[in-house]
Amino acid sequence: MTVPPGPVLSSITNAIEDKGALYLVLLDPDRLKPAENVRLAEISAGAGVDVLLVGGSLSLAPRCSETIAAIKRVVDIPVVIFPGNVAFVAPEADAILFLSLVSGRNPQFLIGEHVIGAPILKAAGVEPIPTAYMLVEGGRTTSVEFMSATRAIPRNKPDIAMAHALAGQYLGMRIAFFDGGSGADAPVPEEIVAAVAGYVDIPVMVGGGIRTPEAAAKIVGAGAKLLVTGDVVERTRDAGLVKEMADAVHGR
Repeated sequence: MTVPPGPVLSSITNAIEDKGALYLVLLDPDRLKPAENVRLAEISAGAGVDVLLVGGSLSLAPRCSETIAAIKRVVDIPVVIFPGNVAFVAPEADAILFLSLVSGRNPQFLIGEHVIGAPILKAAGVEPIPTAYMLVEGGRTTSVEFMSATRAIPRNKPDIAMAHALAGQYLGMRIAFFDGGSGADAPVPEEIVAAVAGYVDIPVMVGGGIRTPEAAAKIVGAGAKLLVTGDVVERTRDAGLVKEMADAVHGR
């Protein structure tokens, strides 16, 4: 029996139907102190960002819960965990991307972390959003690629990307997330986005290496329904640029 979507996933799905595509900003509790991430959250929410992701690849500092709790006090858009491992689970969050790294073959990130984290999520009442997570070559070795000990999908192989996304869909996942990784030199190719978006029935999410409104518009134009940036907001802290990114994603 298919488990019905929870309230956060339902709101995201409805917002996609209303806006066409959504803009998500990733905040890293390892790299910035809670107060700094709160300021970025305020900038993002005020500039039209639809969803905030909180997380990363390492969790060196045990402050994900503190960061999310502080953000929740100042914004009213969904705050969703982007977990590198179970250390990122925080009961204060609205939901968590329940990521399975289907592009890799490391059992720890295909199912191992999930078995450890599932009872914690259930006890905390955090909504899981089953997500097929796929790394795509971004021009350099990224933190997630190194930490997960997996190889990324080649940039010139859309057929491999299509097969992985479809497998994720058939396993019951609700989102197909293609990520070039934090600090990627180049975003996921539009050819991959278009090929996958035309092949699967679940929304395609794309992140990594997207630094300009023009690049964001091209990715959305290729078929992405959810677009994620992190470094560009963290580095510039420019509300005007964030609004331009949001407008580009929303087709304005």
